[in-house]
Formats: sequence, structure tokens, C-alpha cells
Amino acid sequence: QVQLVESGGGLVQAGGSLRLSCAASGRTLSDYAMGWFRQAPGKEREFIGTLRWRDGTTYYTDSVKGRFTISRDNAKNTVYLQMNNLKPADTAVYYCAAALAILFPAPERNRYPYWGQGTQVTVSS
Repeated sequence: QVQLVESGGGLVQAGGSLRLSCAASGRTLSDYAMGWFRQAPGKEREFIGTLRWRDGTTYYTDSVKGRFTISRDNAKNTVYLQMNNLKPADTAVYYCAAALAILFPAPERNRYPYWGQGTQVTVSS
């Protein structure tokens, strides 16, 4: 089992920044890839990007490249999603998830057996 707890969501103006955190515990995290997803009201859960814990390699969907960055802190067992130049279209509940590292980059939701509870991000115009 991998337990995931997100934090850091909130309300921000367009053009602003937020950093989300995902604290992980449980199994050896080097065996996993950590993904970030988001879900806006009335829409399907959307893949944002992943980080392979073992070596820090990242992969992003095209819509967030250059604005969002995923990183990790090994000592804290925490993965981060830094979001810059936020837009109202980025408003959603953001989730972190864990998939087996062998499946990296794993953009498909069904690759992830472990999920956090989600954190709300609201971007005002």
C-alpha cells in the first residue's frame, strides 16, 4: 500500500503561482512513478504529468509544459507540483497518484492503484 496526502491548494488570481505537495508513505517509493491529475467540474480526470521516483525523470502533457513542474524531496518522501502563470482553465481538484515505475510515464488513469484525496485549486480571472 501507498498512502498519499495532498496539500497546498487554494484560491489564486490568474497569472499567479501555487505549489501543491503530496506526502507519500508506505512501500518503497523508488518502485513507483508519481502522477498528478486534475478534474474540473463536469469533466473527466485529466493527466498532468509524472515523476519517476528512482531517478527524478519527468513527463508532462503538452497543455502544461513550460508552466508546471513536478519535483520530489527524497528526505521528506514528498512530490511537488509547481504551477506558474495559472489560468482560470486550471481550476480543478488536483490529485496525486502512484503507479508502478515500470509503467512510466503512465498517462492513463487506470495505471494508478493509489490516489490521494485531492486538493482544490481555484484560479480567478
